[in-house]
Amino acid sequence: MYQTDTRRVRPTVLRDTRATATSSLLKRLKTTLAVLGLGSALLAAPAPALAEVKVGVSDWPGWVAWYVAEQKGFFKKYKADVKLVWFANYTDSISALSSGQLDANCQTWSDTMGPLAKGVPVKAVLVNDNSAGNDALMVSDKIKGFADLKGKRIALEEFSISHFVLATALAKNGLTQKDVKVVNLSAGDAAAAFLAGRVDAAVVWNPWVSQIEKSGKGKPLFTSKDMPGLIPDLLVAQDKAIKTKHKDLVGMIRAWFDTEKFIRDNPDEAAKIMSKVVGMKAEDYKVFLPGTRFFDAAANQTALTPTDAKSLQAVAPTISAFLLDKKLIDGKPDAAKGIDASLLAEALGK
Repeated sequence: MYQTDTRRVRPTVLRDTRATATSSLLKRLKTTLAVLGLGSALLAAPAPALAEVKVGVSDWPGWVAWYVAEQKGFFKKYKADVKLVWFANYTDSISALSSGQLDANCQTWSDTMGPLAKGVPVKAVLVNDNSAGNDALMVSDKIKGFADLKGKRIALEEFSISHFVLATALAKNGLTQKDVKVVNLSAGDAAAAFLAGRVDAAVVWNPWVSQIEKSGKGKPLFTSKDMPGLIPDLLVAQDKAIKTKHKDLVGMIRAWFDTEKFIRDNPDEAAKIMSKVVGMKAEDYKVFLPGTRFFDAAANQTALTPTDAKSLQAVAPTISAFLLDKKLIDGKPDAAKGIDASLLAEALGK
């Protein structure tokens, strides 16, 4: 799963090999035309603007699903000129969007708070999914309830989604983070420490949730299904792209709804496509699907309606409060300025 990490990371400079090739071709063309005496006349005309929407994608089911849209021809169906740009390091994609190297990016609502607090002109235009069980607080059989967690060692990756899950779980059950001892480990190491009995609990995501359950050494006490609306995964676009590449973004949203239906109706084929992107076996990748609530058109309308209790705007204060408490963002973001429902409305013909 992605890591929600607002620590300062220098973004990778995206290299566009096609742009390099175009530059070389142009130089050759200029030389040829100069020989023919045609250079100044033909090259005076302005070059047509590229309509392509460059979209950052990282390793999370709701985002890897865009490759289903690509391979099944849904982008082409809705005349959306889209280039998916893969990021092995998720945090680099956030920086790339904020700096304008991408037109849009796949990122969490929590990771959009930092840029919004700084006044970066980006807006959420679509909700791909909510984590609905893929993140979990795993405990041994000796822990029967939250009261048993007092004073216990809980392994997790600090300042990640796992940390947010723990904070939410404790708050919903009358505890605070002062009641437990957090052990800072990466998700894989946290799972290993739990299985080895070195910690009393661990907050991890799939596939470690599934592996711990299969081992018989742990069970979920609290999962992301218990905090609906609080872990939304989004398509976030630059304001400039919303204006200049409007048609393609609307087509992309329409393609998403075909993608969501395809995954729902053909989970085996979808898992096969998605697993190849991340180098996993299809049968192993399928463990992610039940814990990912892919958002259809109706769910998106709810998420982008400010008055709904589970909307992006409604849950923003809870998310930003955690980020501010951990000093992960500078200043309070204005969530309303970070949402644009107009593309969705147009995609739905409203």
